[in-house]
Amino acid sequence: MIKPTPTTRRDFLKLTGSASVGFLGLLAFVNKPALVMSEMAESASGYGPLLPDPKGVLNLPKGFSYQIISRKGDAMSDGLLVPGAPDGMATFKGTKGRTILVRNHEMSPNPEGGAFGSKNELLSKVDKAKFYDYGKGVQPELGGTTTIVYNPATGKVEKEFMSLAGTTRNCAGGPTPWNSWLTCEENTKKAGSDSSCEKDHGYVFEVPATEKVKLHTAVPIKPMGRMNHEAVAVDPRTSIVYLTEDTGDSLIYRYIPNVPGQLLKGGKLQALMIRGQKSVDTRNWESLTTPTFPIRELHEVEWVDIDNVESPNDDLRYQGFDKGAARFARGEGMWYGNEEIFFACTSGGKNGKGQVFRYVPSKYEGTPQEKNAPGRVELYVEPNDQDLVKNCDNLTVAPWGDVVLCEDDKHPFVVGVTPSGEYYRIAENVGFLTEFAGGVFSPTGETYFVNIQGAGLTLAITGPWKTV
Repeated sequence: MIKPTPTTRRDFLKLTGSASVGFLGLLAFVNKPALVMSEMAESASGYGPLLPDPKGVLNLPKGFSYQIISRKGDAMSDGLLVPGAPDGMATFKGTKGRTILVRNHEMSPNPEGGAFGSKNELLSKVDKAKFYDYGKGVQPELGGTTTIVYNPATGKVEKEFMSLAGTTRNCAGGPTPWNSWLTCEENTKKAGSDSSCEKDHGYVFEVPATEKVKLHTAVPIKPMGRMNHEAVAVDPRTSIVYLTEDTGDSLIYRYIPNVPGQLLKGGKLQALMIRGQKSVDTRNWESLTTPTFPIRELHEVEWVDIDNVESPNDDLRYQGFDKGAARFARGEGMWYGNEEIFFACTSGGKNGKGQVFRYVPSKYEGTPQEKNAPGRVELYVEPNDQDLVKNCDNLTVAPWGDVVLCEDDKHPFVVGVTPSGEYYRIAENVGFLTEFAGGVFSPTGETYFVNIQGAGLTLAITGPWKTV
């Protein structure tokens, strides 16, 4: 067992721009009484109380304002319609101060809310060859990504277009250091599972961040495994991709590419194992008879190879656990920063309110030498209190170092968390009984973009944000 070291403020935006991420910054609450919600609202670390919105959509602090920049069903630049269920997002620097926003859509093949119209009447506008699963032209998969080109100087969307089509339930993902977005399918249905499904699903796809109106050909990165993918984080030093899996008995994976930055050229998929301890269960549920996984104790890790990665039986997690990999509760957001990886497990912990883990890669990560100085993982925090976190989903790190999280709840808040562990509210969804998703700052930090998923809205929030 290795003694934990103090955690300091981290700048997660240096290397890969802004993105929706796994949450952190809760450390101060490990040995500190919980703040109640009223105390959060008045926290000196925040922006003051939330004021009622005359329009009944979004309550914000004094000095802040929002605008809805995208609605499901709106016409896009490519002649298609904005799809519904917006989820994970990332922002990238565009030309002349513009922001490129790549956005997931967690949709299944139901024409209601799809990009091609209620009867797929717009399907003919799209090149069939660029789809992943065309659904025999009758019921195409409606997930994928859209790209928005936003001009902060005018507060206007200049372009909006479908950038990936024919995938299903694109939930989260992550940015790469080479200016692209990795979008993940959170579904493992197989070809032939219904009358129109043409392809196996459960893969990661890469989408370039570009201002050009273009639908990119959807090519699955099959060596990264077939599973209920959720999020990824890429270490820019090695191009190693770390992956979460959204199941109650999930694993944490890494993908070591054969060629750095070229993920389609193959690589090795592995699962995280606690060194010297087989099949450790980190979930800490009250119903489990396994030992409690301790908080703030760094454990050395090993990585076990995963075989048959295309997994026709959706059994990668069982294979990994049998080989000794550690088990996690619904891996969700994930983020690389300051040479570390943070990831969230949404349903972990005694009360199922979530956990945060921190992984410190070896200086020899992915090489034979790493056994002499292995990577280390710790259960960073386990709140066990819904007044602190209500099943956090997507998060981002603000330019000034605070964590800004989206709650997955019927009455959700956007909540800020300081490095010292103080909480404060930024926004409250009062217009729709549905979660916030995909919250992310622009590369300059001037605008916070967030989705109200069930309503199919993307909003831009501006105001007196703090600076670094």
